[in-house]
Amino acid sequence: MEQTSKISKFYQKTRSERLDLLKAHGFVSENSADLLMTTTGISEDVANHLIENQISQFSLPMGVALNFIVDGQECVIPMAIEEPSVIAACSNAARFTRSTGGFKTSFPERLQTGQMIFYQIADFANAKQLVDSRVDEIKQLAELAHPSIVARGGGLVDVEAHIIYNEKDQAEYLTVYLYVDVKEAMGANIVNTILEGVTPAIQEWLAAEKLMSILSNYNTRSLVTATCEIPFDLLATNHLDGQSVAQKIVKAAHYAKLDPYRAVTHNKGIMNGIDAVVMATGNDYRAIEAGIHAYASRNGSYQGLTTWQLDLDKQMLEGQLTLPLLLGSLGGAINALPLAKISQELMQVDTAEQMARIICAVGLAQNFAAVRALVTEGIQKGHMSLHANALAIHAGATGEEIELVASRLRALERMNLAKATELLTELRQQNS
Repeated sequence: MEQTSKISKFYQKTRSERLDLLKAHGFVSENSADLLMTTTGISEDVANHLIENQISQFSLPMGVALNFIVDGQECVIPMAIEEPSVIAACSNAARFTRSTGGFKTSFPERLQTGQMIFYQIADFANAKQLVDSRVDEIKQLAELAHPSIVARGGGLVDVEAHIIYNEKDQAEYLTVYLYVDVKEAMGANIVNTILEGVTPAIQEWLAAEKLMSILSNYNTRSLVTATCEIPFDLLATNHLDGQSVAQKIVKAAHYAKLDPYRAVTHNKGIMNGIDAVVMATGNDYRAIEAGIHAYASRNGSYQGLTTWQLDLDKQMLEGQLTLPLLLGSLGGAINALPLAKISQELMQVDTAEQMARIICAVGLAQNFAAVRALVTEGIQKGHMSLHANALAIHAGATGEEIELVASRLRALERMNLAKATELLTELRQQNS
């Protein structure tokens, strides 16, 4: 059969039929198709209705980070991730904060953002003033559009109109921002429903053209801050005293504010922890990533997100991280994925707000772990030690062989796949 990706009515087939077609068209082997068919996690019916053209389920290891205290509560943090060193580093970082009470958080408001964008407006200043003067009417329209969220104590909280200027500094668009309390949901559907209910009236008032109405994933009205304190004496190494290590951490965070090449990797380390928890809780990690990286650019250049400073009187290293985090504890995929609910059980959370507070603390812990390693022993020592397991598995080790090969790899000055394969062959020869 011809190898083509144009396969008619593929979405109407069963999973086995889809795999048979992919085999017939030369895209997967028999062995690969068998593996895709046998890999499961959630029920076939749920998986088939969550996405289109479903052929299998992709699994990630799920573990837990330990040692966390967040706002006085002991926490176990579920993390779904494939990178070996993340969970170990996060757990170790949290241990440094326990003597000072762990992480403290603040979360002043939790509002989802929607945008209505209009153009071809005769007088932008008058148009903005008109919207500002009719906020109460807009709130009434929003309640009519989505009465159930109002009944749950949520709904439209605030309205702002902004004139958007183009590259020539000319007014080109009027954007009306709606800020909505979506309660326990991430709120995309809630906000979009409200926007659809409100937009026609505003368009009529303005006598303008509508470009679009859609939620924004840049939630600057949903900012969470996590802080921690770490005593200098816990930071000492064989070669550096604790205050010197703390000073280097402060400088590393400062440098990440100045150089975007460093800032990207600095923030990627933060996202290692955040993404892993967001995925484990069934939330939309793409939305979270996009919003956080936009927030990192809010001052006109891409910058590191954490701030570390010294308190010499208290002999403490103080850390702070602020992020736009709007998560859900129910709705969408969260209700359909059993492990997402179990993740909430592990975290001992009842609300999306609690979840966001904990996840921000995880980001701060992950950053501390990475930066501390970089300014002391270097990142590779701990990372490569854990990477040995992955190399052993890649070489074909199974069962007890994995740790035996990994332990021999760790004893080497340099480890790679070729060496792992060689060690596995030697081990099997010895055993035979």
